[in-house]
Amino acid sequence: MAQIIIGTLGGTIAMVEQEAGVGALPKLDAAALLRSIPSFHHEDGVRAETLLQLPSASLSLKDALRVLDWCRAAASENPAGIVLTQGTDTLEEIAYLLDLFWDSDVPLVVTGAMRTPMTAGADGPSNLLRALETARHEASRGRGVLVVMNDTIHAARRVAKADALAVDAFRSPDGGVLGRMVEGRPCYFSAPEARGALPLPVRRDHDVALVTCALGLSNDLLRHALSSDNYAGVIVAAFGAGHVAAADAELIGEWTSRLPIIIASRTGGGSTATATYGFVGSEVDLAARGALLAGWLSPFKARILLWALLASQTEDEKLRSLFQERTGF
Repeated sequence: MAQIIIGTLGGTIAMVEQEAGVGALPKLDAAALLRSIPSFHHEDGVRAETLLQLPSASLSLKDALRVLDWCRAAASENPAGIVLTQGTDTLEEIAYLLDLFWDSDVPLVVTGAMRTPMTAGADGPSNLLRALETARHEASRGRGVLVVMNDTIHAARRVAKADALAVDAFRSPDGGVLGRMVEGRPCYFSAPEARGALPLPVRRDHDVALVTCALGLSNDLLRHALSSDNYAGVIVAAFGAGHVAAADAELIGEWTSRLPIIIASRTGGGSTATATYGFVGSEVDLAARGALLAGWLSPFKARILLWALLASQTEDEKLRSLFQERTGF
């Protein structure tokens, strides 16, 4: 029986530049990634599979669900842990989607790299080693999906890519990190929290729109997202603590009885308010019109949560309550 099962999806951690001036492409398979760790003895007890070889911007929600199916099958073998490697561009979203459906105590750890393998100071081998060490440690059990980058352990629901290129791009701005890696073992700052997974997806062909507010922007895009029949729900990346222009508020109010509309903050940190402002387009006004507030969830995480609830065919009233239950830390 494999103690650790590894699945690789591509991304920067697997990219090499095969021709000068062309740019790096995801070419390294799972075995090559393991060989890149000089201090890791993986001859016994580790099984590695190449699942995909894509830049993470090209991964789809259907891809993520296929990965979930693979992870669930791997967990049924009762390994010590499971590790996924992927590109960092969508890592926070895929990790969170997996976490929403992850009902196993087996640690599922996601990692990647900010520098390609041929770059000076490449971080991929270190990140993969730390992910493996985290996944096989007993203290990681029952914590849901973890993200390990730059010797730091994050909860999937809190982590965000906060820098385009820096090695320490992944941070948990609200609630903080779960722990740090010290001398090859995870050191957690708190005990595992109670968890509850969503029912497994039934529906997989729907989409949820994400529309961002900006100064003076017309609401043509918002109107299209609400009325086009292409979307099962809409996320609005709103100003500040959950605010939109008055004209947007009127439009949102016309549609909340027909599809779920979520108001999240575009700021990158902090929660939407609930009872501070009362002007037209404020959080109080939008909630009164039937919109849901995303709380501490970023617009990207709010979109994943709504998509997942719709995938589980959650009925409207239960959807609203389940969404609100998951807007905290």
